[in-house]
Amino acid sequence: MAHRRDRPHLRHRPDDRPEDREDRLTRVTQSNTDIEISRRRLLGTVGAAGAAGLALGAAGGALAHSALADSGSGSASGAGARLSALGTTEVAFHGDHQAGITTPLQAKGHLVAFDLAAGAGRTQAAALLRRWSETARRLMAGETASTDDTGIALDAGPSSLTVTFGFGHSFFERTGLTARRPAALDPLPDFSSDRLDAQRSNGDLWVQIGADDGLVAFHALRALQKDAGDAARVRWQMNGFNRSPGATASPMTARNLMGQIDGTGNPKPSEPDFDKRIFVPAAGPGPAEHAWMAGGSYAVVRRIRMLLDDWDKQSLAQQEQVIGRTKATGAPLTGGGETTEMALDKIGADGKPVIPSNAHARISAPEQNGGAAMLRRPFSFHDGIGADGTPDAGLLFVCWQADPLRGFVPVQRKLDRGDALSAFIRHEASGLYAVPPGPRTGEYVGQRLLEG
Repeated sequence: MAHRRDRPHLRHRPDDRPEDREDRLTRVTQSNTDIEISRRRLLGTVGAAGAAGLALGAAGGALAHSALADSGSGSASGAGARLSALGTTEVAFHGDHQAGITTPLQAKGHLVAFDLAAGAGRTQAAALLRRWSETARRLMAGETASTDDTGIALDAGPSSLTVTFGFGHSFFERTGLTARRPAALDPLPDFSSDRLDAQRSNGDLWVQIGADDGLVAFHALRALQKDAGDAARVRWQMNGFNRSPGATASPMTARNLMGQIDGTGNPKPSEPDFDKRIFVPAAGPGPAEHAWMAGGSYAVVRRIRMLLDDWDKQSLAQQEQVIGRTKATGAPLTGGGETTEMALDKIGADGKPVIPSNAHARISAPEQNGGAAMLRRPFSFHDGIGADGTPDAGLLFVCWQADPLRGFVPVQRKLDRGDALSAFIRHEASGLYAVPPGPRTGEYVGQRLLEG
């Protein structure tokens, strides 16, 4: 399947100006001064999980576009122009893939799972997805909801809002569509390090919301929750954040809540096998009943608690040995810069590998897992201080792959057996969702499954 990754579907406003989409995300012209905000400037401060984070790229309808209108009077500072550009950045709802997969990670996010109400089935699910899709389309374009808008975001632009929908394993029983449930959606295996809360795991339907403005993200959450009506109820909700785009003086990879620079090893859209790793092929193995997933992807969602008090007690050298990278620069312990490949065979003066055999970066590296790779796109979270005085904080880990049995599962199995980082994290919730392709114009998300 030919994916239009290089020329994504972008909604243009009347005041849009021509721009080089390959190299620049936004061009702002005021007072005869061009203030160029590079794509890397806007997108370089994303949060990340584990040894790797978000790849900076886009496919289908997932690349954001910003158009800043000429005010016609006065001049704007660089910072003011950047803030305005962030607010007007718009992501297309329609496209080959749903937005929110390769879309650059936003500053605010909500992950929500719903269960269909008792007695609701395929008809009710189709009506719900139709309502949700229309609301998502409108809000992502910076419009109000079609009915009973709350007014929360009346004075805000789209702010890179994305809404992504997925189906859990149980959705197919509830809708009588078990024959169309892909084998890749079979439940994940048990891992010895899991401490999962069943009430905060799985669910019939999954929604991911991201935006660069907290009110815009909450507005979308509230609108979708109201749209659910009597058809579905919230099973669980998790809220996350990342560094705001443009927050650093120069482009840099973000740090996670452990203080580690992450975001180096994700598969990149420029790689020839990127689509094969992340998106379900148009024609591949499996029965024809599963063709509705062509162009879709599978999301693994994990709430990973970071035991920050224990982590902070470790010396800098100990932390770097656990990760396999330097804390200051993110470079591998074998030398170089952040993007330098790890010299996994390098032996130190003590006769031991410079990057320890149980270092997180070593164990999770694709070359250590038969090439298994996934696109990590997480949010950090902090849900207060627990009764024991420790922070309830960590990572809302979201990863994307064409097949979780070839992406997430083999890597997590290896991490489960001997990752040095395991002593400082705890997997507390989990979910796996089939995320269908992006809707065509006039379609709602999942229509090819529910009406095919």
